[in-house]
Amino acid sequence: MNKNNAKIKFYSGEDIPLELHKVRVVQKLHLVPIERRLAALHEGGFNTFRLSTLDVFLDMLTDSGTNAMSDKQVAAMMQADDAYAGSQSFARLQKAAEDVLKKKYLLPVHQGRAAENILAIAYIKEKGDLIPMNYHFTTALAHITQYGGRIVELLYDEAYNISSQHPFKGNMNIEKLDAVIKETGAAHIPFIRMEASTNLIGGQPFSIQNLRDVRKIADKYGVRLVLDASLLGENAYLVIQREPEFANATMAEVIATMTGLADIVYFSARKLSSSRGGGICTNDLAISRELEAFVPLFEGFLTYGGISVREIEAMAVGLYETLDESMICQSPQYIAYLVNELVAKGVPMVTPPGVLGAHVDAMRVCAHIPQTQYPAGALAAAFYLISGVRGMERGSVSNQRDEDGNETYADMELLRLAVPRRVFTLSQIKYVADRMTWLYENRNLIGGLKFVYEPPVLRFFMGGLAPVSDWPEKLIAKFKKDFGDSL
Repeated sequence: MNKNNAKIKFYSGEDIPLELHKVRVVQKLHLVPIERRLAALHEGGFNTFRLSTLDVFLDMLTDSGTNAMSDKQVAAMMQADDAYAGSQSFARLQKAAEDVLKKKYLLPVHQGRAAENILAIAYIKEKGDLIPMNYHFTTALAHITQYGGRIVELLYDEAYNISSQHPFKGNMNIEKLDAVIKETGAAHIPFIRMEASTNLIGGQPFSIQNLRDVRKIADKYGVRLVLDASLLGENAYLVIQREPEFANATMAEVIATMTGLADIVYFSARKLSSSRGGGICTNDLAISRELEAFVPLFEGFLTYGGISVREIEAMAVGLYETLDESMICQSPQYIAYLVNELVAKGVPMVTPPGVLGAHVDAMRVCAHIPQTQYPAGALAAAFYLISGVRGMERGSVSNQRDEDGNETYADMELLRLAVPRRVFTLSQIKYVADRMTWLYENRNLIGGLKFVYEPPVLRFFMGGLAPVSDWPEKLIAKFKKDFGDSL
């Protein structure tokens, strides 16, 4: 059996993921009473971003900066060269980027959105410049529009089919890409952006063949190809699982193939290497020099980029660990387990299981709630209320208004339950499945939300909402009827 596809079987016949790590440091969790959870929701404006971790049992908000670090990463932090310029810690990171991502020039930035800011300010030259992408990410969209650019999302229709088995719903629509560049003119296309893996449609990957096809179009029109590699390891893992050409490939081979097709690779280390920071890398010296002046202006000197040198050391080790399939596989395997458990109970989920987290289809769970009342946000609040589990709204609350201040509604209304690498136990995942199953059976008790405070940019971070009725109290009453004194 191919070692990449080897699966550990249990004599009992159970189909469960087996952790290939051991836990050596633990952190206390808090499961507070349901009455306190309701109070916390009111204090936080029914926005799970604004909850204190003292009120959160399982934090499934994001995998950004919440992945468990390895013992080797923690050990590496002790050898940091704390120099403003010319740090040997940066030299080690630079070598890791070259070894793993196969890019010679590395510009450090404090996180992924800082890289997006630099790319937008460097390459968007005229108002109305267009960035084709396989799907937007919230901060990428915000930076592009801030500097006068526009985006166009070019997916195949299958990507919007929430319940399907298409293996690569993150693929870019090649025919539409060709037509868009032809119509717009290459001079007004600063770059093509591919995201590995598409965050807002359920963590869905793209295939390497699709990336090759995008590369051909980029070459045809002389347009840069930019790869957001924040979830590169997980995308590579699913390529090995799902793309026959790479069934016998190693993680190193798949990652090198992907990054080799891009002119520029940028990433959030909070995702890619289980550390803090980010980077922009390329093999083109001219591109590196186009971008490097913005690093001291916005981030810090070129050998630290606003990142602690301790984190730089951890990032270097984390990049190498991205090549270890046993490091990367645990999160997508746990996600698949959770998705499959919930699908078996009838809960509408994004399928096939992707990366980053399990995604609940709030549009179907809360079919009785109109999009004007933010069903994904309501489901996130309701799930926290009855479980203490903090997920994230990925729907219309995460969108932004248009230039005229009109609401724009998301293609999908999803509740994301992120599964960071090596953080949760299987019993905790089973708890999540149990509570979501109960909530689905009582879904008609969930009501809508309305904004009471709305920031002008990235409102999902700090915006405040309120329930449109007393539905939280009714949900609590049913919970107590079914669970009694249980938390």
